[in-house]
Amino acid sequence: MSKDELLFVVIISVLFIYALQAMIKSLRLVPAQKEFIVERFGKYHLTLKPGFHFLIPFVDRVAYIQDLKEHTIDVPSQRCFTKDEIQVEVDGVIYLQVFDSQKASYGITDFQYASIQLAQTTTRSIIGTLELDSTFEEREAISLKVVTVLDQAAMKWGVRILRFEIKNLVPPESVRQSMEKQVTAERNRRAILQKSVGVRQSLINTSEGFKSELINRSEGEMEKQINEASGKSSEILALGEATAESIAKIAQAISGAGGKEAVKLELGQKYIRALSMLKADNNNKVIMGGNLADMKEMLKGLELDL
Repeated sequence: MSKDELLFVVIISVLFIYALQAMIKSLRLVPAQKEFIVERFGKYHLTLKPGFHFLIPFVDRVAYIQDLKEHTIDVPSQRCFTKDEIQVEVDGVIYLQVFDSQKASYGITDFQYASIQLAQTTTRSIIGTLELDSTFEEREAISLKVVTVLDQAAMKWGVRILRFEIKNLVPPESVRQSMEKQVTAERNRRAILQKSVGVRQSLINTSEGFKSELINRSEGEMEKQINEASGKSSEILALGEATAESIAKIAQAISGAGGKEAVKLELGQKYIRALSMLKADNNNKVIMGGNLADMKEMLKGLELDL
């Protein structure tokens, strides 16, 4: 084989391999959550969705590949000055997502870098309007304002800003020490106040308990006296009723036949029984009738006007 023939075979082989590679590259499989930007003769032609696609070799080419999943981008730490001229270091995280692959490819050179730069400048401007204490208290408000500004600009890039979170907000060491002392003093003040409130409440509870005890005792004593008085009243009333009933029965018995004689006999028996119980050594003096055998004489002083 001559040199010319050999050269011709080599050129044909190279062209065949190149054409084969171009044919293979023209068969594109787009994964899920991704889109391919296809250019035809250097001009935007179409956007390939997930699936299998065939491109025209040497005419069409994939210029950009855009990931439609949510991106997490770290915003580097930067120094910002607050309204009261205190320097703080701030960093954060941006969460964004591509919703228009064509705009993300042709609307800006690098939307991630642009988002970082815009987030830093917006954070600086917002913190510059706040005092140091407010920056710690209004982190959520700062994040919301940064998201609003970023989202307005990113719409032109085919990007949606989902969230912006401040990771660290660090004041200078001297300011941090002063703030720690202030927090410690405030904590001690609250502890002392809480202790005094507890002591006061304890004294109030003790006095209220003592007061309740005195009231309960007085009410118990009053109830006791009322019950005793009621008992005595009932006893006196019952005794009076019994005495009245007894007198009524005695009067009824006396008014009957032989009633007077029975009374005299009863009185005489009690008189004799009383005499028998007297003792001589007690110097008791008893007046008796002269004739002890005559009971009528002895009972003469007991005569009743019945």
